[in-house]
Amino acid sequence: MIVLHNVCKEYPNGVQALAGVSLQIPERDFVFLVGPSGAGKSTFIRLLIREELPTSGRVFVDGQDLARLRRRDVPQLRRKVSVIFQDFKLLPQKTVFENVAFALEVSGYSRQDVQQVVPSTLELVGLAEQADRFPDRLSGGEQQRVAIARALARRPAVIVADEPTGNLDPATAAQTVQLLVRINALGTTIVFATHNSELVNTLRRRVVALEQGHIVRDQADAGYE
Repeated sequence: MIVLHNVCKEYPNGVQALAGVSLQIPERDFVFLVGPSGAGKSTFIRLLIREELPTSGRVFVDGQDLARLRRRDVPQLRRKVSVIFQDFKLLPQKTVFENVAFALEVSGYSRQDVQQVVPSTLELVGLAEQADRFPDRLSGGEQQRVAIARALARRPAVIVADEPTGNLDPATAAQTVQLLVRINALGTTIVFATHNSELVNTLRRRVVALEQGHIVRDQADAGYE
């Protein structure tokens, strides 16, 4: 599903965020991406959604070379690869239903499709009864579930979770991870960037560790260190 071949990324200020990174993430895999701040995790994520292009090397998603992707085809890529952020990025003036619906509307879904997809997605993440609430009436864990529902609604092949538990208490963080495990079991590839060693050690899935732009460990059924 995801292939990086000898990828380097150097920014104009001279910072080399990634250096010779090669990696394969098969369909339906669940991967923890770990490492200290500045290790290259955020750059890795931006490459996957084509917010950035590599300085050298190649990035493939579902067989597509992202450097050769036409600008008009980038929205189609972002249907395949959805991102969940640490700070939720919900629209405060829209209800739970409307937040999820908006992600579909901007992707070109019809009104009929929106009316079918949103309720089933909210049911999956346990928010069917909160559909008419606004974000400021939800707990942090509920807001993160809205963000997951928004990412999931487009039925992406890949969900990239960028520190999704960073603003949550331990119990709520564990619930969020278990939700992503369920989504993975339904067939979605999960790339989960995190500093949370306890979550990684508890779940014990594949761990890819970055340090100073290099992959220093790629291990199945592993802990944080």
